[in-house]
Amino acid sequence: MPPRSLSVAAHFGELLQGRLGSDGTVAIVTLPCPALRVTLTARSGGFALHQPDGRAIPLDEARRLFPHSARLTLRAPMPLGGGAGVSTAARVALLRLGGITDPAELAAACHALEGATDPLMFPDPARLLWASRQGRVLAQLPPLPRFDIIGGFFGPPRRTDPADLHFSDISDLVAAWPAACASLPAIAQLASESARRCLALRGPADDPTPELAARLGALGWTMAHTGSARGLIFAAGTVPDAALSDLRAAGFSTITRFGLGG
Repeated sequence: MPPRSLSVAAHFGELLQGRLGSDGTVAIVTLPCPALRVTLTARSGGFALHQPDGRAIPLDEARRLFPHSARLTLRAPMPLGGGAGVSTAARVALLRLGGITDPAELAAACHALEGATDPLMFPDPARLLWASRQGRVLAQLPPLPRFDIIGGFFGPPRRTDPADLHFSDISDLVAAWPAACASLPAIAQLASESARRCLALRGPADDPTPELAARLGALGWTMAHTGSARGLIFAAGTVPDAALSDLRAAGFSTITRFGLGG
Protein backbone atom coordinates (compact mmCIF):
# COMPACT_ATOMS: atom_id res chain seq x y z
CA MET A 1 0.00 0.00 0.00
CA PRO A 2 1.18 3.58 -0.50
CA PRO A 3 2.21 5.33 2.72
CA ARG A 4 -0.63 6.87 4.71
CA SER A 5 -0.03 9.66 7.16
CA LEU A 6 -2.05 11.81 9.52
CA SER A 7 -1.24 14.22 12.32
CA VAL A 8 -2.92 15.34 15.52
CA ALA A 9 -2.28 18.79 16.99
CA ALA A 10 -0.82 18.82 20.48
CA HIS A 11 -1.56 21.30 23.21
CA PHE A 12 0.76 23.61 25.16
CA GLY A 13 -0.30 23.17 28.74
CA GLU A 14 -3.55 24.70 29.90
CA LEU A 15 -5.20 28.08 30.12
CA LEU A 16 -6.96 26.84 33.27
CA GLN A 17 -6.58 23.72 35.39
CA GLY A 18 -7.64 22.87 38.89
CA ARG A 19 -10.31 21.42 41.11
CA LEU A 20 -13.94 22.51 41.07
CA GLY A 21 -14.76 22.89 44.73
CA SER A 22 -14.30 19.99 47.10
CA ASP A 23 -15.74 17.17 44.96
CA GLY A 24 -12.36 16.35 43.42
CA THR A 25 -13.31 17.05 39.80
CA VAL A 26 -10.21 18.26 37.94
CA ALA A 27 -11.24 20.62 35.14
CA ILE A 28 -9.15 22.11 32.36
CA VAL A 29 -9.36 24.57 29.51
CA THR A 30 -6.63 23.34 27.23
CA LEU A 31 -4.32 25.53 25.15
CA PRO A 32 -4.25 23.95 21.67
CA CYS A 33 -0.95 24.15 19.81
CA PRO A 34 -1.25 23.77 16.02
CA ALA A 35 2.50 24.30 15.69
CA LEU A 36 3.34 21.02 17.46
CA ARG A 37 1.83 17.87 16.02
CA VAL A 38 2.13 14.13 16.56
CA THR A 39 2.43 12.47 13.14
CA LEU A 40 1.71 8.82 12.37
CA THR A 41 2.80 7.25 9.08
CA ALA A 42 1.81 3.73 7.98
CA ARG A 43 3.65 1.72 5.31
CA SER A 44 3.02 -1.79 4.04
CA GLY A 45 4.43 -4.71 5.98
CA GLY A 46 3.89 -6.69 9.14
CA PHE A 47 2.96 -4.83 12.30
CA ALA A 48 5.81 -2.73 13.71
CA LEU A 49 5.98 0.57 15.54
CA HIS A 50 8.98 2.90 15.34
CA GLN A 51 9.04 5.82 17.80
CA PRO A 52 12.27 7.74 17.08
CA ASP A 53 11.44 10.59 19.47
CA GLY A 54 10.75 8.40 22.51
CA ARG A 55 8.14 5.88 23.59
CA ALA A 56 4.83 7.73 23.61
CA ILE A 57 2.81 4.51 23.71
CA PRO A 58 3.61 0.86 24.57
CA LEU A 59 3.87 -1.56 21.65
CA ASP A 60 1.19 -3.96 22.89
CA GLU A 61 -1.26 -1.11 23.38
CA ALA A 62 -0.54 0.28 19.92
CA ARG A 63 -1.29 -3.15 18.45
CA ARG A 64 -4.68 -3.21 20.21
CA LEU A 65 -5.54 0.28 19.00
CA PHE A 66 -4.45 -0.45 15.43
CA PRO A 67 -5.09 -4.18 14.77
CA HIS A 68 -3.88 -4.10 11.17
CA SER A 69 -0.73 -5.06 9.31
CA ALA A 70 1.43 -1.97 8.82
CA ARG A 71 4.83 -0.58 9.63
CA LEU A 72 4.10 2.50 11.71
CA THR A 73 6.31 5.49 12.49
CA LEU A 74 5.19 7.85 15.25
CA ARG A 75 6.92 11.24 15.41
CA ALA A 76 6.48 13.69 18.30
CA PRO A 77 8.79 16.74 18.13
CA MET A 78 8.13 17.74 21.76
CA PRO A 79 9.38 16.24 25.03
CA LEU A 80 7.43 13.39 26.59
CA GLY A 81 6.04 14.50 29.93
CA GLY A 82 6.14 18.11 28.79
CA GLY A 83 2.42 18.71 29.16
CA ALA A 84 1.82 18.79 25.42
CA GLY A 85 -0.53 15.82 25.22
CA VAL A 86 1.78 13.47 23.32
CA SER A 87 0.28 10.31 24.80
CA THR A 88 -3.30 11.34 24.00
CA ALA A 89 -2.41 12.58 20.52
CA ALA A 90 -0.58 9.31 19.75
CA ARG A 91 -3.63 7.24 20.70
CA VAL A 92 -5.96 9.49 18.72
CA ALA A 93 -3.69 9.15 15.68
CA LEU A 94 -3.65 5.35 15.90
CA LEU A 95 -7.41 5.14 16.30
CA ARG A 96 -8.11 7.60 13.49
CA LEU A 97 -5.77 5.80 11.13
CA GLY A 98 -7.66 2.64 11.99
CA GLY A 99 -10.95 4.25 11.00
CA ILE A 100 -12.43 5.61 14.26
CA THR A 101 -13.28 9.30 13.92
CA ASP A 102 -16.11 10.07 16.37
CA PRO A 103 -14.67 12.40 19.06
CA ALA A 104 -16.75 10.91 21.88
CA GLU A 105 -15.65 7.38 20.96
CA LEU A 106 -12.03 8.50 20.75
CA ALA A 107 -12.28 10.26 24.12
CA ALA A 108 -13.74 7.17 25.79
CA ALA A 109 -11.02 4.93 24.37
CA CYS A 110 -8.20 7.27 25.40
CA HIS A 111 -9.60 7.77 28.88
CA ALA A 112 -9.98 4.03 29.43
CA LEU A 113 -6.27 3.57 28.66
CA GLU A 114 -4.78 6.72 30.21
CA GLY A 115 -7.03 7.55 33.15
CA ALA A 116 -6.41 11.23 32.44
CA THR A 117 -6.76 12.59 28.95
CA ASP A 118 -6.73 15.82 26.98
CA PRO A 119 -9.60 16.80 24.63
CA LEU A 120 -7.39 16.79 21.52
CA MET A 121 -9.84 14.59 19.62
CA PHE A 122 -12.41 17.40 19.43
CA PRO A 123 -12.40 19.97 16.59
CA ASP A 124 -12.09 23.02 18.90
CA PRO A 125 -10.76 21.75 22.24
CA ALA A 126 -10.25 25.21 23.77
CA ARG A 127 -14.03 25.69 23.73
CA LEU A 128 -14.55 22.85 26.21
CA LEU A 129 -14.45 22.83 29.97
CA TRP A 130 -13.07 19.32 30.21
CA ALA A 131 -12.95 16.86 33.11
CA SER A 132 -9.59 15.31 32.36
CA ARG A 133 -9.82 12.50 34.95
CA GLN A 134 -13.33 11.59 33.76
CA GLY A 135 -12.89 12.04 30.02
CA ARG A 136 -16.03 14.12 29.56
CA VAL A 137 -17.22 17.59 28.64
CA LEU A 138 -18.43 19.68 31.58
CA ALA A 139 -19.50 22.74 29.58
CA GLN A 140 -19.25 24.41 26.19
CA LEU A 141 -17.31 27.70 26.18
CA PRO A 142 -17.29 30.80 23.97
CA PRO A 143 -14.62 31.23 21.29
CA LEU A 144 -11.31 32.74 22.33
CA PRO A 145 -10.16 36.17 21.20
CA ARG A 146 -7.19 36.27 18.87
CA PHE A 147 -3.73 36.12 20.45
CA ASP A 148 -0.17 34.87 20.01
CA ILE A 149 1.82 32.53 22.23
CA ILE A 150 5.58 32.17 22.40
CA GLY A 151 7.05 29.68 24.83
CA GLY A 152 8.92 26.47 25.34
CA PHE A 153 9.66 23.75 27.86
CA PHE A 154 11.34 24.56 31.16
CA GLY A 155 12.54 22.07 33.73
CA PRO A 156 12.28 18.29 33.91
CA PRO A 157 9.39 16.34 32.40
CA ARG A 158 6.51 15.33 34.64
CA ARG A 159 4.14 12.66 33.40
CA THR A 160 0.50 12.92 34.41
CA ASP A 161 -0.64 10.68 37.25
CA PRO A 162 -4.43 10.12 36.98
CA ALA A 163 -4.62 9.81 40.78
CA ASP A 164 -2.98 13.21 41.30
CA LEU A 165 -5.60 15.64 42.60
CA HIS A 166 -3.12 18.09 44.15
CA PHE A 167 -4.45 21.18 42.38
CA SER A 168 -5.83 24.52 43.49
CA ASP A 169 -9.53 25.29 43.52
CA ILE A 170 -10.33 27.29 40.37
CA SER A 171 -14.10 27.48 40.71
CA ASP A 172 -13.92 31.27 40.67
CA LEU A 173 -11.78 31.33 37.52
CA VAL A 174 -14.09 28.90 35.71
CA ALA A 175 -17.12 31.01 36.64
CA ALA A 176 -15.44 34.14 35.23
CA TRP A 177 -14.15 32.48 32.04
CA PRO A 178 -17.18 32.73 29.68
CA ALA A 179 -17.55 36.49 30.11
CA ALA A 180 -13.78 36.97 29.91
CA CYS A 181 -13.65 35.37 26.45
CA ALA A 182 -14.76 38.72 25.01
CA SER A 183 -11.50 40.33 26.18
CA LEU A 184 -7.93 39.16 25.64
CA PRO A 185 -6.57 40.99 28.74
CA ALA A 186 -9.26 39.31 30.85
CA ILE A 187 -8.40 35.87 29.45
CA ALA A 188 -4.69 36.49 30.03
CA GLN A 189 -5.34 37.58 33.62
CA LEU A 190 -7.35 34.43 34.43
CA ALA A 191 -4.81 32.14 32.76
CA SER A 192 -1.99 33.83 34.68
CA GLU A 193 -3.85 33.41 37.97
CA SER A 194 -4.43 29.71 37.31
CA ALA A 195 -0.73 29.30 36.51
CA ARG A 196 0.29 31.34 39.57
CA ARG A 197 -1.79 29.14 41.88
CA CYS A 198 -0.33 26.01 40.33
CA LEU A 199 3.22 27.30 40.66
CA ALA A 200 2.67 28.23 44.32
CA LEU A 201 1.30 24.76 45.06
CA ARG A 202 3.41 22.52 42.84
CA GLY A 203 6.55 24.52 41.96
CA PRO A 204 9.23 24.79 40.83
CA ALA A 205 10.23 27.75 42.98
CA ASP A 206 12.79 28.98 40.42
CA ASP A 207 10.40 29.12 37.46
CA PRO A 208 11.34 32.23 35.42
CA THR A 209 8.08 32.48 33.44
CA PRO A 210 6.30 35.17 35.52
CA GLU A 211 9.40 37.40 35.44
CA LEU A 212 9.83 36.88 31.69
CA ALA A 213 6.18 37.81 31.11
CA ALA A 214 6.60 41.05 33.07
CA ARG A 215 9.92 41.98 31.45
CA LEU A 216 8.71 41.35 27.89
CA GLY A 217 5.38 43.13 28.38
CA ALA A 218 3.20 40.03 27.92
CA LEU A 219 -0.47 40.26 28.76
CA GLY A 220 -0.13 37.07 30.78
CA TRP A 221 1.43 33.62 30.91
CA THR A 222 0.44 29.98 30.89
CA MET A 223 1.92 26.71 32.02
CA ALA A 224 1.34 22.99 31.86
CA HIS A 225 -0.08 22.31 35.30
CA THR A 226 1.51 18.87 34.97
CA GLY A 227 4.54 19.13 32.70
CA SER A 228 7.12 21.63 31.57
CA ALA A 229 5.39 23.67 28.82
CA ARG A 230 5.33 27.42 29.47
CA GLY A 231 3.91 30.20 27.30
CA LEU A 232 3.68 33.99 27.18
CA ILE A 233 0.44 35.60 25.94
CA PHE A 234 0.58 38.57 23.55
CA ALA A 235 -1.91 40.40 21.39
CA ALA A 236 -1.61 39.13 17.82
CA GLY A 237 1.44 40.50 16.05
CA THR A 238 3.03 42.05 19.17
CA VAL A 239 5.55 39.40 20.27
CA PRO A 240 8.76 41.41 20.84
CA ASP A 241 11.95 40.50 18.99
CA ALA A 242 13.73 39.94 22.31
CA ALA A 243 11.37 37.12 23.35
CA LEU A 244 13.23 34.35 21.55
CA SER A 245 16.66 35.20 22.94
CA ASP A 246 15.28 35.83 26.43
CA LEU A 247 13.54 32.45 26.51
CA ARG A 248 16.70 30.71 25.35
CA ALA A 249 18.79 32.53 27.95
CA ALA A 250 16.33 31.46 30.67
CA GLY A 251 16.81 27.80 29.73
CA PHE A 252 13.69 27.12 27.65
CA SER A 253 13.90 24.40 24.98
CA THR A 254 11.83 23.62 21.85
CA ILE A 255 10.80 27.27 21.65
CA THR A 256 7.53 27.55 19.77
CA ARG A 257 5.37 30.39 18.50
CA PHE A 258 1.76 30.11 17.36
CA GLY A 259 -1.51 32.02 17.15
CA LEU A 260 -5.01 31.10 18.26
CA GLY A 261 -8.52 32.47 18.42
CA GLY A 262 -10.22 35.23 16.52
